[in-house]
Amino acid sequence: MLIDAAVLRAADAPYAIEPVELADPGPGEVLVAIAGTGMCHTDRLGRVPGDLVAKPVILGHEGAGVVAAVGPGVAGVAAGDPVVLSIDSCGTCANCRSARPGNCRDMAALNLTGVPVDGTPRAAGPDGAAVHNRWFGQSSFATHALASARCVVPVPGDLPLEILGPLGCGVQTGAASVLVSLGVRAGDSIAIFGAGAVGLAAVLAARVAGATLIVAVDRHAGRRELARELGATHVLDGADGDLAARVRAISGGEGVQFSLDTTAVPEVVSAAVASLRTTGVCGLAGLGAPEYQLDATLLLMGRTVKGIIEGDAVPQTFVPRMIELWRQGRFPFDRLVRTYPLAEINRAEADALSGEVVKPVLLPS
Repeated sequence: MLIDAAVLRAADAPYAIEPVELADPGPGEVLVAIAGTGMCHTDRLGRVPGDLVAKPVILGHEGAGVVAAVGPGVAGVAAGDPVVLSIDSCGTCANCRSARPGNCRDMAALNLTGVPVDGTPRAAGPDGAAVHNRWFGQSSFATHALASARCVVPVPGDLPLEILGPLGCGVQTGAASVLVSLGVRAGDSIAIFGAGAVGLAAVLAARVAGATLIVAVDRHAGRRELARELGATHVLDGADGDLAARVRAISGGEGVQFSLDTTAVPEVVSAAVASLRTTGVCGLAGLGAPEYQLDATLLLMGRTVKGIIEGDAVPQTFVPRMIELWRQGRFPFDRLVRTYPLAEINRAEADALSGEVVKPVLLPS
């Protein structure tokens, strides 16, 4: 079928809205008419020079919409069902079987190249040349996405579907990092470094968990203010002084039980670890720098550092959990969202980079 998609043809090129011929859903695939797609920081990987993400490519991995058709062997969803799209996974490796799809053995191949594992093109441009459309198993910066059935999360039909896409990645990563991976509980303390979509979702989740000390750190004044409105008990300017010392002072000198870095900035990661009390745990949910320097003495004294992908959540169970919290008024993730027409994707990207908007959501119509 012929669809419209935002195609990225080079790392330094603007997105271009182009007609794309999309294949019918094959085995294990679901065709979804997209209602809205969140723009995530991970989509910026398409702009990193090199060969990681094949070009031309359709990015977008926080899609939500209505199932238009299903391929052979797909169970659990049918045409007309509303769905949120999340990460792809094999479903058979040891980590997938242990409810850790974010740590799937084939995570990079299935999600980060844009190319189907078998190499068979599933979409083509007006010239007949392949357009890669397997980014995170969905490529949802488009009017329609051909998604892996493993990405699909059915949701109730009475929801504002156009804004639910961020629950599939960025919001899920922040919230599940707190509620699932770190296991924050009532009375705990946590410092969250970076108040973008992931960090602010973590603030919301820490409040849900009943944490009594929630410190949000960011350089952007507007995001610090929003963090306070969403439940942070303290906010710090990321540009000010010794962040670790300031967090420890707020916590009475001991340090916090948990910290979460969403920035992947080496000096910020070091501060996140140094903010911990002994036996504290720091989660690393940011994607960026290839190396960090950590004080081994801090780790020797009982602190733990762990990498986190998608909050260690299973989307098919955690997305409905977030939706129920939102219905109860306890998880207002919609306050992070600003919508844009798909045709204005380049403006949305610029606004996200400048910090003017936390979570752009692109509407195809």
